[in-house]
Amino acid sequence: MLALSMWLLFNRWREYEAKPDALRGQALAWPAFLLGSVLFVAGRALGIIYFEVGSFIPMLMGMILLVGGTALLGKLKFPVFFCIFMVPLPGFLLDPISHFIKLKVSIVVSELLWDLGYPISRNGVVLNIGQYQLLVADACAGMRTLFMLEAMGIFYLNVIKHSSWVRNVGLACLIVPISFTANTIRVIVLTLITYHFGDEAGQGFLHGFAGIVLFASAMLMMMGLDTLFRAISPPDKPNSA
Repeated sequence: MLALSMWLLFNRWREYEAKPDALRGQALAWPAFLLGSVLFVAGRALGIIYFEVGSFIPMLMGMILLVGGTALLGKLKFPVFFCIFMVPLPGFLLDPISHFIKLKVSIVVSELLWDLGYPISRNGVVLNIGQYQLLVADACAGMRTLFMLEAMGIFYLNVIKHSSWVRNVGLACLIVPISFTANTIRVIVLTLITYHFGDEAGQGFLHGFAGIVLFASAMLMMMGLDTLFRAISPPDKPNSA
């Protein structure tokens, strides 16, 4: 997330053209620096990682304000906003939602593979297939993975910059089901690898490779739906002279 944020920041900053009143709002940099310092010190002293990581955002805002004022901050508002996805989610929000997502993914995977003829059963978020037992963990289908996929979807929408509201609204609404589907595909891949090639294969290199499959499938679904929306959305109106 940091790398993507910095890439966006660098490219948008290069496109920025300073205006005569560009330094307006420079004084706001110091409150931003102060807020960032307080969050970092509190987070470091109390061991609260949300504060410690989150302090980067007001610090970054302060630097931008100091260099180019509110005009530059307005130009770079999305890269600054995207830094929010670096901040870990608190456990009291993460755990209940993660359990719900894992349960739903487990249900879909077990029912789908059962319909395909595989000897699979489910007990909560534990899948039993053949002689193997697999736990659907947070890393496979939890809220953290969903949060990352949401970030990638928002990043894609911002980079593409559609002018059609049909495409923008449609893709934005479908980010959540796309993320859920990609999580489901990853669990299916890991389950089938374990069943056909053994537990060592499922927990070795192919386990990490399934993570690549997760993000690749999510991006392919998003680009495929984008192509579909482009075909059905009304053409852009030409600018009048």
